[in-house]
Amino acid sequence: MRTHHGDGDGGDDGGSEAIDVEDVGGVTVVRPHGEMDIVRAAAFHEALLSALRREVHPHEVCVDLRYLAFSDSSGLNALLTARATANETGQRLYLAGPNPQFIRLLEITGAIDLFTIEPAPPS
Repeated sequence: MRTHHGDGDGGDDGGSEAIDVEDVGGVTVVRPHGEMDIVRAAAFHEALLSALRREVHPHEVCVDLRYLAFSDSSGLNALLTARATANETGQRLYLAGPNPQFIRLLEITGAIDLFTIEPAPPS
């Protein structure tokens, strides 16, 4: 199953401001594209919580950050909230493929040790 949380161009093509959600081998993959700031953080937060509300529990949610060009603290806050929800519900939320800017954001905020980081999402 694949869903598209549009924001920006309104297309279903995984455009530069899309947040895609799909199931890959029992893992729900949330894939934001483009830049994550306060304007887009609410849609990102909702996509993450929707992924964690799936009927099959416990399960894994992978946040594929390979197509995220930039994120400010509002994007990180959405991830931290989703991480707390995952922990409370016995699910696993992890990050895949973050760029150096996002790694730096995790480091300077002290959040780097709160997430498991994989080089790539499941395929």
